[in-house]
Amino acid sequence: MTKIAVVAHARKVLGDGLPALRAEFEQYGFEPVWHEVQKSKQAPKRMKQAIAGGADIVFVWGGDGTVQRCIDVAAGNPDVTIAILPAGTANLLATNLGIPLDLAEAVRIGLRGERRALDVGKVNGEHFAVMAGCGFDALMIRDADRGLKDRFGRAAYVWTGAKNLRAASTRAIVDVDGEQWFAGKMSCLLVGNVGSVFGGLDLFEDARPDDGRLDVGVVTAKGFLQWGRAMARVASGPADRSPFVRTTVARKVKIELERKVAYELDGGDRPPTKTIKIKVRPHAITVAVPAATA
Repeated sequence: MTKIAVVAHARKVLGDGLPALRAEFEQYGFEPVWHEVQKSKQAPKRMKQAIAGGADIVFVWGGDGTVQRCIDVAAGNPDVTIAILPAGTANLLATNLGIPLDLAEAVRIGLRGERRALDVGKVNGEHFAVMAGCGFDALMIRDADRGLKDRFGRAAYVWTGAKNLRAASTRAIVDVDGEQWFAGKMSCLLVGNVGSVFGGLDLFEDARPDDGRLDVGVVTAKGFLQWGRAMARVASGPADRSPFVRTTVARKVKIELERKVAYELDGGDRPPTKTIKIKVRPHAITVAVPAATA
């Protein structure tokens, strides 16, 4: 018998909420082991309990932050399938994998969908499935998390993004697979495991979350004009055609910064640091996906 568990961020909403999720499972004849949390920081403990309890499928109800914390626990446990119920603000991982904002269909995919082995990145000891970055994106996410995201949803990122466009750039040295790839001032650095990582833009057109590589992008744009030009170029074609964007692929990335800078992973900000080390872990997790995505 398939054993199912649910790790649910109780403050997040999808469809008609958690009562509707329980009803969906009843239709399939399942009674999952239920774990509710009030904050994403509480999710790892519950994910560990679900795995230790022998769950074959763990449904994760929440946004990218909650999903990331569960993936951090599940990495290296490919026998456990993660089924995403996208109840967050951005839901970038679900979007990249073709998982819809439809409760019934998301549950069906979790129970009956294809299984896909995905890579994860590991940044300063913590795993991510969508992206990690420092500079502008981390400031935007940090400020949105200060109550704005819960009140205004995605619009919070527009406000905090505009607010931080004039943030000072930082001198950085970036080594890719052991060799220096970039040295100079940058306003943003992103390392992506999927293509759509930044405000819904496809920054990394050829990215695949199962190719054993991470995509790296450095943005040197400063101020509204240069950022506008960079974003317009990304929206209309390959990002690295912009004079303010440089991209590559890597298995390992090391970033040395001249001063402590906040960084983020999968939409959650982390404390400032001067050194960021990132590497790929190929096929470290198993995720339920629609047949077309698989």
